[in-house]
Amino acid sequence: MGSGEKVFTLKEVAEHNNHKDCWLIISGKVYDVTKFLDDHPGGDDVLLSATGKDATDDFEDVGHSDNAREMMDQYYVGEIDGSTIPKKVAYTPPKQPHYNQDKTSEFIIKLLQFLVPLAILGLAVALRFYTKQA
Repeated sequence: MGSGEKVFTLKEVAEHNNHKDCWLIISGKVYDVTKFLDDHPGGDDVLLSATGKDATDDFEDVGHSDNAREMMDQYYVGEIDGSTIPKKVAYTPPKQPHYNQDKTSEFIIKLLQFLVPLAILGLAVALRFYTKQA
């Protein structure tokens, strides 16, 4: 970065977020793409949705041509102060108890250990009741 280059904060760049004034942050550089909105092959909405944040991933995920990368130079207005961009936090899923598929069969076994003797007892009582009447 040369000494004559302007350094912008994320807040400053984020203010340029409409059809009449659209700035993007890509790879630590700030670009005023307002004049390119109508010519962008992906449409102006794609560019407008990338304002107010580091759009590097959005830009790289599309796989822009070398020609597109060369065109960026004419829209360059300065650098971004990296300390004003929030650090990416790696997603960590919430802690969950380890799911044990054997728990289902354990529950069924315990249920059967209770129901089978109960069924035998009920059968024995019913058998005794009916044989006594006869």
